[in-house]
Amino acid sequence: MKAFTQHKGLAAPMDRANVDTDLIIPKQFLKSIKRTGFGPNLFDELRYLDEGFPGQDCSGRPLNPEFPLNFPHYQGASVLLARKNFGCGSSREHAPWALDDFGFRAVIAPSFADIFFNNCFKNGLLPIVLAEEVVDQLFEEMYAQEGYELTIDLEKQQVIKPNGEAIDFEVDAFRKHCLLNGLDDIGLTLEDADDIRAYEAKRREQAPWLFDAVK
Repeated sequence: MKAFTQHKGLAAPMDRANVDTDLIIPKQFLKSIKRTGFGPNLFDELRYLDEGFPGQDCSGRPLNPEFPLNFPHYQGASVLLARKNFGCGSSREHAPWALDDFGFRAVIAPSFADIFFNNCFKNGLLPIVLAEEVVDQLFEEMYAQEGYELTIDLEKQQVIKPNGEAIDFEVDAFRKHCLLNGLDDIGLTLEDADDIRAYEAKRREQAPWLFDAVK
């Protein structure tokens, strides 16, 4: 998993509340568990004027000219500004996979659905909860200033605006540790690899018949 320490990136809007995971990545694209390749179908129903299908080359599909992520000045955005209850709906882990594969490193919103929130941390995507009035202000500034960039410092737990103003945010200490060090569940387990090998060796000595039976 990619570590997250400090990131500076262009902000883009998802200016609607209750964006569910089926809108983030529609159900027809859930056939793969590779974690990659979902970026072209992020917000598929909003980005394109036709209906997408798995394995389709999206480069020639007609784009929705009214969808912000298709606007030229939001190309390359890596910080998504969203509204309350972002990521509600089904528990599909493909939703943070698609956001990450598109290029987003962080999502800022007043609130998130619990399962989506947890899945973000497991996949190197930082969900940041800020007060609704603060998010409103960020939206206003982003719309007023083309090329609006935000710096996110996870170590200091701050979102830094272009004028230098820092906004503090809360994050669970364990989740912060995992993101700073790029540790997913497998990575956390491998931190104890020496102890695991020592235990297995000891068990092999204590009960060799258990291991002889499995060949």
